[in-house]
Amino acid sequence: MEQETKTLGAVIAALRKQQNMTQADLAARMGVTDKAVSKWERDLSCPEVTAFPRLAEALGTTPQELLQAKAPAPGKSEVQGLVKLIGRCVGLAAGVAVVALSALGQISADAALPLLGLGLAALALAALQG
Repeated sequence: MEQETKTLGAVIAALRKQQNMTQADLAARMGVTDKAVSKWERDLSCPEVTAFPRLAEALGTTPQELLQAKAPAPGKSEVQGLVKLIGRCVGLAAGVAVVALSALGQISADAALPLLGLGLAALALAALQG
């Protein structure tokens, strides 16, 4: 049976513990805060790519091993944020399209109303996500 690949955060946490280091110890070695290390381990952020050689050395491994970690799945809040952003963008685009086409005399009121309705529905969806 093949072993499941861990996220970078899980790999960092496991290797740090194998080295008997606290998050504060690793943070001091890396020149970051212990809160930064905590975020790495919880897959809320990740170290700068340029820091991987130093991180690997501190954890007693290679940069290649760190880079083999899998990316974490997007969290529910990230998906909700994306839906909210898309809703706002669609709403804005619909409004801008109606204004621009009206100014150019390229859209009738009958054609503009459904487009404005779509924009309002998208904005309402975005508002409900917040």
